[in-house]
Amino acid sequence: MTYRGRFAPSPTGPLHAGSLVSALASYLDARAHGGRWIVRIEDVDAPRTVAGAADDILATLAHFGMHSDEPPVWQSQRDDAYAQAFAQLQAAGLIYPCGCTRREIADSLVHAHARHATLAYPGTCRNGLNGRPARAWRLRVPDGDAACIAFVDRWQGPQSQDLATEVGDFALKRADGLWAYQLAVVVDDADARITHIVRGADLLDSTARQIYLQRCLGVPTPSYLHVPVLNNEAGEKLSKQTGAAPLERNSPLDALVQAARHLGLDASSARTLDAFYATATAGWARRFGR
Repeated sequence: MTYRGRFAPSPTGPLHAGSLVSALASYLDARAHGGRWIVRIEDVDAPRTVAGAADDILATLAHFGMHSDEPPVWQSQRDDAYAQAFAQLQAAGLIYPCGCTRREIADSLVHAHARHATLAYPGTCRNGLNGRPARAWRLRVPDGDAACIAFVDRWQGPQSQDLATEVGDFALKRADGLWAYQLAVVVDDADARITHIVRGADLLDSTARQIYLQRCLGVPTPSYLHVPVLNNEAGEKLSKQTGAAPLERNSPLDALVQAARHLGLDASSARTLDAFYATATAGWARRFGR
């Protein structure tokens, strides 16, 4: 199957050094495999979307020499695809309405932690709403051995997660009526025929849920590679929430060399963007190529 990768930023603000690491890793992996690289704007969470941020992200990527091989995809335009997947799961009896508030869920998890028990959603509404109105919709996860999802990450190595004890039934549609990230990303990747997912290690914990959802929908599971996240001086993940500064467009080569260094690649000798990408792609191919 022809390699198809993607970079999927959320338009909650401009790109920063941490997001550049993820963008670069996904871009290099696609180039090292002679594949296609697609940009997807993950704006399904409308309340967090910042006006103009998506266009700024696309312009920044282009300024740094990264161009989507196909027209960018916008999650906000894919409501029908999510609804179709939701209906498929509902017809199969795999989802149920949940009437729990965030406060109730948080309180139950605090009590569970105090008893040294699981921190997973406790399944309060699995057998009915008990007269409460439906808020969210959750995917029922299996029990026993079937709940253990194992996979091999190309950077992080063997991984496994017990969905029943570590996660619990997870939301596919939120109380505010918006589609949850887990459903949107799985449907998007399947429809775009994504074969390889390269992203930050902060999303490693979501992978088992996405693999299980792929199985429920009968779609292929891509290969996964999660790169180490870039931290700030306080040891926190560099993000918009922790004060990450926007990328400076006047020195793209310097920022790219730094991002490559974080990925274990030395491209410091490059004097042009073309030379940088040739050097970095060759280095990536030696580690993660065919």
